[in-house]
Amino acid sequence: MAYNQFRAMMAITRGSLRAILRSPSAIVFSFIFPFLFIMVFGFIGNSGMQSYRVVLAPGSDTANAFYAALKNNASIKFVEYPAEKELNEAITKGRVAGIIAIKKSAGAAVPYEVSMSSSTSSNDKWPQLKNVITGVIDQISNRIYKNRPSYALFDFDYKRDIKEIRQYKTIDFILPGQLGFSLLTAGVFGLAFVFFNLRNTMVLKRFFATPISRTYIVLGEALSRVVFQMATAVIIILVGYFLFGFTLVHGVQTFFEMLLLSFLGLLVFMGFGFIISGVAKSDSSIAPFANLITMPQFLLGGTFFSVDVFPKWLQPIANIMPLTHLNTAMRSVAFEGQSLWGVRTEIGILILWGLLVYFIAIKVFRWE
Repeated sequence: MAYNQFRAMMAITRGSLRAILRSPSAIVFSFIFPFLFIMVFGFIGNSGMQSYRVVLAPGSDTANAFYAALKNNASIKFVEYPAEKELNEAITKGRVAGIIAIKKSAGAAVPYEVSMSSSTSSNDKWPQLKNVITGVIDQISNRIYKNRPSYALFDFDYKRDIKEIRQYKTIDFILPGQLGFSLLTAGVFGLAFVFFNLRNTMVLKRFFATPISRTYIVLGEALSRVVFQMATAVIIILVGYFLFGFTLVHGVQTFFEMLLLSFLGLLVFMGFGFIISGVAKSDSSIAPFANLITMPQFLLGGTFFSVDVFPKWLQPIANIMPLTHLNTAMRSVAFEGQSLWGVRTEIGILILWGLLVYFIAIKVFRWE
């Protein structure tokens, strides 16, 4: 009777999965830690979102104290779009809080007139942004004019003719970031420690004494990680959806698209784990190597903050990281309703990262 490689692989998978479930560190970093962050930010709601992306209307007057004050205001970030179509899409999908127009006043009462247009997709942003703008006008008026009622008249145009009526909540930003972090730690730390310990404790050498091929050994261990982490992803997404109203634009379709993105991200991150297990000389050297890969991505990959809030010199570095593109893709699919084809650029970059890390992993991976 021929040796059944598949059954042997599944036996390794079951054994490895039981080991994962018995590992406190695997449970904490892959599930409990991201889950606690989701719970905290889910209960906080929108109070933590204090930065507002706005567009300056064409033809606006910028040679005035009001525009200068807005540019220096930490709560406001001016963004530009190369085409009107992209601008309208950004407004429709709530990517910007509104469009601000600044014009010189035709009357003598005030020197400037300020107006802002927004949409129902920015329900969570425009009331706070309106207060920020009003506060800036009041500050300038009090500083410059003593006997004039205001430096500028402020008119708010709230457009209700846009069909997209979705509120961008804190959980819509936080959950994909925490899910990405969970996949990153599971792929890097999980694989690195597992294969190093298997090699160090001579378990791999014992495997070689059996008829199972090396390919099936790797697949068995990797499959256990995939099963555990995909189950974790399902729980995280469903908890966010049912408890905190996490947005899944197209329902079940969006849910499975997020799982496919999670699977792709996990495969890429597992490649880093294989590399570390091959280059690490001792058990104590794994954590520094792993942190060298995970911490920059955790801090700069859009986990807690948008990459746009970082200094301009730091943004290109953040935009290189695979976690940044995974988080961007998941947010675009979940809230904006983008298809997987719509995030093909992010998927393509993740695939390129995957090809690179597995090329290196094959070169450095050691069995003994």
